[in-house]
Amino acid sequence: MFEQLVEFAKINPILSAFYASVFTWGLTALGASLVFFFKKANRAVLDGMLGFTGGVMVAASFWSLLAPAIENSEGEGFVKVLPAAIGFGLGALTLFGMDKLMPHLHINFKKEEAEGIKTDWHKTTLLVLAITLHNIPEGLAIGVLFGAASTLGGFEQTEMIIAAITLAIGIGIQNFPEGFAVSMPLRRQGVSRFKSFWYGQLSAVVEPIAAVVGAVAVAFFTPILPYALAFAAGAMIFVVVEEVIPETQRDKYTDIATLGFIGGFIVMMSLDVGLG
Repeated sequence: MFEQLVEFAKINPILSAFYASVFTWGLTALGASLVFFFKKANRAVLDGMLGFTGGVMVAASFWSLLAPAIENSEGEGFVKVLPAAIGFGLGALTLFGMDKLMPHLHINFKKEEAEGIKTDWHKTTLLVLAITLHNIPEGLAIGVLFGAASTLGGFEQTEMIIAAITLAIGIGIQNFPEGFAVSMPLRRQGVSRFKSFWYGQLSAVVEPIAAVVGAVAVAFFTPILPYALAFAAGAMIFVVVEEVIPETQRDKYTDIATLGFIGGFIVMMSLDVGLG
């Protein structure tokens, strides 16, 4: 089955990026669907899940994105790392700009702590926008890896496709608890079960869009490959530091969140090295 996926991706890298990101979106929806079975979620569980999400994202940023970015750069020493450094910085700055402009509210934060341009939008909308902002770099990362595979050949192409599939699996795994972590706070605020589920899964609908954009960009503009890989890494790290970690440090379960982070990092690192 895995070999068939690799062969399909060699022929249809952009379509593969779309399918892979639909898979991660589906796992977000599956996690959000738990709202139909539980009336409330333990805060410790939610913080642990968010910590796990952060760990997966940090591990993926290095093992799946930054390391290949450096490997696919020419030159030696500082010259070789320059494209990764530039791309990483641009990715972080892009998300920084979006963070300042897009109205959003982090999970576990009060309405008056909303960030971005001031608006009177409902708290539910602001929560969904926060997770949407979070999911953009995840979809972009998947797309960039599949797009990169279309620019390579032989063993390198196979290796890049495996990295892309591995990343999709890792992001999908962390999207499951993320969907739950979005829908349950909405339910706790009095939103109906169906609307809580709907908004929870809707937060990841941007992933297929970002994945296709990333795949097309790299496939048609091969020289940007190392920059694009590092760009996605920088965007993901910014999200972890700016949003995910602060969300887990608002209550008394910081230790659980930290252990969740370590667990997520180990899972993603193991997937990347084991499957790669």
